[in-house]
Amino acid sequence: MSQINIRCAWANPKNPLYLAYHDKEWGVPVYDDQKLFEMLVLEGAQAGLSWETILNKRENYRRAFDGFDPELVACYDEAKIASLLTDAGIVRNRRKINAAVANARVFLAIQAEAGSFSDWIWAWVGGKPIRGNWKSISDVPVSTELSDTISKELKKRGMSFVGSTIIYSWMQAVGLVNDHTSDCFRSC
Repeated sequence: MSQINIRCAWANPKNPLYLAYHDKEWGVPVYDDQKLFEMLVLEGAQAGLSWETILNKRENYRRAFDGFDPELVACYDEAKIASLLTDAGIVRNRRKINAAVANARVFLAIQAEAGSFSDWIWAWVGGKPIRGNWKSISDVPVSTELSDTISKELKKRGMSFVGSTIIYSWMQAVGLVNDHTSDCFRSC
C-alpha cells in the first residue's frame, strides 16, 4: 500500500469531498480571517450532526452566508435570517443561524482589537501549530485545557456554539492543532 493511502481512520474513503478535506485542509494552518470565520460557522453548524453532513452542505453554506464575509453576516437582519431558515441547502436551525450572526459581530470586534482574528487566535499557540502524536483516532482528545480556555473567552465576549469540543474541532480544522494519527501520510 502506498504511503498516501494511509489516512486517519475517520476519513471516509467513499466520499471524495471528505478525502479532499482530510488530505488538503484538516490540520493545515489557516491565517486568512474569512476562512477562519467560515470554519467557525461550519463547526458550530455541525453541533449534534456529523462533519460529513456539513461538509456535503459546505457550498450551500458559502452561497447562503455570502462567502462567509463576517462584515456581511454581522449585518443580517430578521428578514435574512427568515430566508436562511427556508434554505434546504443548509441546516435550518434558528439558534445556529443566530449564533453565526452574533459570532460575526464578536469576530469583527476581535479583529478591531487585535488587528486580525488570525493574529489573536494564533497567539494562543505561540504562532505554531500544536502537533499531536497519536497512534490511533481513539487517542485524539475531543477537548483540551486550551480549547476550554479559548471557549470560555469567546463565550465571555458573546459568542455561542463555541463550546470546548467545538473549539477543539475548529482548532484541528484550521491547523492550530495537527492531530493526524502517526500512521497517516499527513502526520508530518
